[in-house]
Amino acid sequence: MQQEYSEQGFWDKLKGFALKAGREVVENALLLYYAAKRENTPKWAKTAIFGALAYFISPLDAIPDLTPIVGFSDDLGALAAALAMVSMYIDDSVHAEAASTLKRWFGD
Repeated sequence: MQQEYSEQGFWDKLKGFALKAGREVVENALLLYYAAKRENTPKWAKTAIFGALAYFISPLDAIPDLTPIVGFSDDLGALAAALAMVSMYIDDSVHAEAASTLKRWFGD
């Protein structure tokens, strides 16, 4: 169970479900991840971020990720709420890192 809450668990889930989850879910997760990696992001913000990312990678969801169409809506909600809370720590460098990863994965 601990593996599901690790950094590797985050990357495994994100890569495995990127196309199915959709660009918006992936972009939100990446923005949060890269914001959390910054040294100047305060501990309270990192706690909110890691809580949302832990929910995202958790195999236990309110709506299972394998459910067609709506499976990632709860994940998107959790990620969007965390983004709203920590938006002041998501600067141009965070956006650039997320955009670079999105371009590699989605090709546009």
